[in-house]
Amino acid sequence: MKLLSPQQIHDWDAYTIANEPVSSIDLMERAAGKCTDFIIEQNFTGAGIKIFCGKGNNGGDGLAIARQLIEAGYEPLVYILEFGAKGTDDFQENLHRLHQLTTEIHFIQSKEFFPAIESSDIVIDALYGSGLNRPLQNLSEELVLHINETAATVIAVDVPSGMFIEKSSKGIAVVKATHTLTFQSLKLCFLVAENAGLFGTVHVLDIGLHNTFSEDVKVDFEMVTEEKVKSYFRPRKPFSHKGNHGHALLVAGNKGKMGAAVLAARACLRSGTGLLTVNVPEQNLFILQTAVPEAMCLTRETEIDFTRFSTMGIGPGLGTGEDSKQLLENILTNYHKSLVLDADALNIISVNKQMLQKIPAGSVLSPHPKEFERLAGIAENDFERIKLALAFSQQYPYVIILKGHYTLTAFGGKGWFNITGNSGLAKGGSGDALTGILTAFMAQGYDPLQAAILGVYLHGLAADHALISQSPETMIASDIIEKLGSAFYDLAEEPSV
Repeated sequence: MKLLSPQQIHDWDAYTIANEPVSSIDLMERAAGKCTDFIIEQNFTGAGIKIFCGKGNNGGDGLAIARQLIEAGYEPLVYILEFGAKGTDDFQENLHRLHQLTTEIHFIQSKEFFPAIESSDIVIDALYGSGLNRPLQNLSEELVLHINETAATVIAVDVPSGMFIEKSSKGIAVVKATHTLTFQSLKLCFLVAENAGLFGTVHVLDIGLHNTFSEDVKVDFEMVTEEKVKSYFRPRKPFSHKGNHGHALLVAGNKGKMGAAVLAARACLRSGTGLLTVNVPEQNLFILQTAVPEAMCLTRETEIDFTRFSTMGIGPGLGTGEDSKQLLENILTNYHKSLVLDADALNIISVNKQMLQKIPAGSVLSPHPKEFERLAGIAENDFERIKLALAFSQQYPYVIILKGHYTLTAFGGKGWFNITGNSGLAKGGSGDALTGILTAFMAQGYDPLQAAILGVYLHGLAADHALISQSPETMIASDIIEKLGSAFYDLAEEPSV
């Protein structure tokens, strides 16, 4: 699923109008009808409905919703933000149609015209849509703040008024919605943590925009779909043997941090690598050999034969001391295949930036936001961090996995947002498990970008399976690893035999 810019959204409407063909007023009627259906399905019995409209096409949607609700037996009150200018053509047409059915149309010219809003009311926000390019001010801002002071259920049409699609809305007036009814596809603004308290539950309403436009349009961001992930996944062949599935080396663990190495190793084995060797300090060797008997071990003191390994995963629990730095420097100097870098490996590189040039092309870096900040620079908000990730992926030939609720994978200046996972992943050890999964896919010869997208998706999917027996509060990284088998079965068209 592609994430379109505000201009592309406008162009999609225009393309549909020209090529379906359909009139703009009829397309508006179609969009409003989907919203009206949602409102009626919620069965808000006994609640007063107050619809707030601007004079653009978002306001036209609100007027059409009001008329459709009246025709369905409801008695909404309509409030139009009035600045003295005429509305868009479709707004004016819908206003004319609404006048045939009701006199409950009120114009807000100052704060004195703000209606009282009860906690039992349903507020429909149709003030401003996705084309907004500057913060709300004066009467518009005051009305939004008035709506936000209530405990009413608020339903935003397309986007909460005041919210930008592709840049931060921090510190400005934005309607706080209970539900957002967005048209045809998700928008970037619904994928960032800083907006989470503003849009409520997002419902994507299919209003029948022309498919050809979305198929052909070029975008910077996409949502990862199940279909895409299944097209990447390569089920094990019946006559394969361990040598067909790669030999991974995990460089992980240190005093007090051997749990990270254990989790990464278990996740790597559960994700299909044929052979796994784990490089750990000699004094902690027994922990790894006891906890993960399927893995071979290599002590820190032993020289690494780089020719043996299909890929390496470096970082979980590694530590950032001088020994760890020298080990990482040695690997980056002598190993030239794509590898996976996470956690302490990234922390070491962030204070030794010259190492960035030594990372092999096609490597996968999987920082959480703070690790990424140390690596690429400070971002003032989520949108700036996303832009930094894309710019970093253009500057360097690496795949960047920026962890979050909708984890972003960036490569070559383009980004893919993941759709699986839940808040149970917000625990220590989850990232170590992801490193193991990524390393396994890289060892098996997956293209680095595909390995990253597939690994992140599978990691989140396993966490979703874990919710069957755990809550987000009780889920731990081991639960995710144990559910990888269920997640793999979801990806396979047919179970392997």
